Amino acid sequence: MNKTFAQELLSSRESRSMSLPVTREVSEFADALLQLFFPHFSSATFFSAEEIQGSFHVLKRDLRSTLRSMEPQMPLPAGETVDRFFLRTPDIYHALLDDAAAIYEGDPAAESIDEVISAYPGFLAIAFYRIAHEFSKLGVPVFPRILTEIAHQRTAIDIHPGATIGRSLCIDHGTGIVVGETTVIGNNVKLYQGVTLGALSVAKTMSTAKRHPTIEDRVVIYSNATILGGTTVIGHDSVIGGNVWLTEGVPPYSVVYHKSEIKVRDAREEAFAPDFVI
Repeated sequence: MNKTFAQELLSSRESRSMSLPVTREVSEFADALLQLFFPHFSSATFFSAEEIQGSFHVLKRDLRSTLRSMEPQMPLPAGETVDRFFLRTPDIYHALLDDAAAIYEGDPAAESIDEVISAYPGFLAIAFYRIAHEFSKLGVPVFPRILTEIAHQRTAIDIHPGATIGRSLCIDHGTGIVVGETTVIGNNVKLYQGVTLGALSVAKTMSTAKRHPTIEDRVVIYSNATILGGTTVIGHDSVIGGNVWLTEGVPPYSVVYHKSEIKVRDAREEAFAPDFVI
């Protein structure tokens, strides 16, 4: 290898190594936390509450070590950030139980809540999001985004940690869902695969503006619907059909659908030229 290039890599690594979390450590933290929350993710057996408390203590210690290198970029010291995060863990856990129940109730194919927790990519994506969102609120840089990108890699569901999501979110199938940074989602919302809650503009000057839609309570959004824009509000109890494209809001109790023309003919009949026009 060229020595000049090796020196360039050395300088680059030295400038970054003390200010960024290691992706592997971020992944290990999230996996360890979910293993404590749910036995579905771990073969470990606990015989007392004290043992669980001990595991939380180790997890807190490791997290402090991971965050310490980023302390200059954080609004709070690493130790206080960790303490505040762990004060939120009971609420994260109970919110995830609500999400699992919503997925179970919303999917006729689900046989149990345990199956949802163990096997449903939608649940895993929501779990990583809820963990990441707490770090985002605490002003931790990079770390929450790595968390949701790990979930994105594992599930093909992309939820930005800055999005605001209420209780009992149901993601059915989920592949290809995108939820942007300033999206606001209410309670008891259901999203199908391919849904995009995105921005009308991706200009860098919009980075601090609300760019993504607001989805109110009890809205159902079917597959491949695209809803864009920071002023777009989908009123509560609405149904957005598959393949719909929306850039403006709709009032509560709306039913929005895309109507396409489908023709069926007997393949044995003579085909006319218009049938082959694309």
